Amino acid sequence: MRRDERYDVTFELPFLSVSELSGLIARKKVSPVEVVAGLLDRIDRFDAVLHAYITVCRETAMDAARRAERAIFAGRPRGPLHGIPMSVKDISWTRGVRTTAHSRTLLDFVPEHDATHVARLARAGMILLGKTNTTEFANGGLDLFGIPHNPWNLVYYTGGSSAGSANGLAAGLAVAATGSDTGGSIRVPASFCGIVGLKPTYGRVSRYGVIPLSWSLDCAGPMTRTVRDCAMLLGAMAGYDRLDPSSARVPVPDFAAGLEKRLKGVILGVPQQHYYEGLEPDVDRLIRAALRELEQLGARLEPVSLPRAGRLEPAYQVIISVESFAAHAARMRARAADYSVRSRRRIACGAFYSAAEYQHALQIRRLWVAELDQVLQGVDALVMPTLPYPAFTVEAQRTGSPPDSSWGTRQFNLSGHPAISIPCGFTGDGLPVGLQFAAKAFDEAMLFRVAHAYEQATPWHKRRPALKEAQHAARA
Repeated sequence: MRRDERYDVTFELPFLSVSELSGLIARKKVSPVEVVAGLLDRIDRFDAVLHAYITVCRETAMDAARRAERAIFAGRPRGPLHGIPMSVKDISWTRGVRTTAHSRTLLDFVPEHDATHVARLARAGMILLGKTNTTEFANGGLDLFGIPHNPWNLVYYTGGSSAGSANGLAAGLAVAATGSDTGGSIRVPASFCGIVGLKPTYGRVSRYGVIPLSWSLDCAGPMTRTVRDCAMLLGAMAGYDRLDPSSARVPVPDFAAGLEKRLKGVILGVPQQHYYEGLEPDVDRLIRAALRELEQLGARLEPVSLPRAGRLEPAYQVIISVESFAAHAARMRARAADYSVRSRRRIACGAFYSAAEYQHALQIRRLWVAELDQVLQGVDALVMPTLPYPAFTVEAQRTGSPPDSSWGTRQFNLSGHPAISIPCGFTGDGLPVGLQFAAKAFDEAMLFRVAHAYEQATPWHKRRPALKEAQHAARA
């Protein structure tokens, strides 16, 4: 390679952003082969403890990296994502690579097609590095491939269900990943692990090839270490797909184009109900500091009223339970014993709700959407904590008694609006805290603009976990 400087393939390259790697690859200062090799080395060092991956595509990833290197050096780059490795949550189909959903019922399932969003990223030149760990069907247990540990402190959990995508990114075992979000499954692990996670507008990204949990709540989206990277991935993933009936026929803008716009004149709504109530002291301190920073950047904070925001959990539970049972009823009747106890209980309870209860939940949802839409007419975006607490322990996850991790996220699955979580600091114990923004339907560009401005004004996205405990345990 012709380059003026060298990067350590194990301890530097895996922590560079997608946009940084893209520039280095385009200028032929770094090879995709080096990037993949560095990530594979970190997986070998740390994944036995972190449990980020279910399947690692070692040989095929290296082969793809060599092909990308040859094409780029021959002057045939596909675009800024060409040669960049990606990790895919193991509920999305990947052609020729098993897709287990962390379930005994799918251990031998090898799809013949990619999920649409995976295929689009591949067409952009991205390299499949592996399939990341998830709770069973993005909803249940972690009995087969281990519980993902938080790289900031191994005693703590990553959050679910896009757990392996989040801790892999935070630990330098991935540079970009996909996740899915039904009640917060992208944003919660993003908050717990100190990375960026976006739930796009419902219909923005095709769900074809994503093993369903709840047809009206599920969204696929990008997970990255920076907001710019997130915008780059969404641009490749998004767009209408005739294979997904819920896919929206809306234009896909250049999401990165407006990132550098200042926040002067931007109005951010601060919910007066629910979101700023009962916060742990460290979370409250960091969120208040983030609000002050946003004001200093030129944004105007405006109090807004969302009285239903804290009263949606019952309706959400009815909808997700009924729809997940509908998705899994046939498989559960045939193979109930192969489901984990947690998955079986959560999914089967959907059989006990009546049609009237489901209809009532949908009516509550409609009222919430109207309330949220009205508020968003007067502001550019909402700002709030992703969660009222940092990560909880692995033991709490293992015993089945974790706190309500959809506390601040399910609202935007119910409404369909886009929402993003970014890091806004660390507790006294060194655990990340997430800041969440939500915007009008299909206005992800505004989310990226506000989130990028805050990110660039603060140091949180530059921090790396030490992983000393993980390295010691892996060598033992």
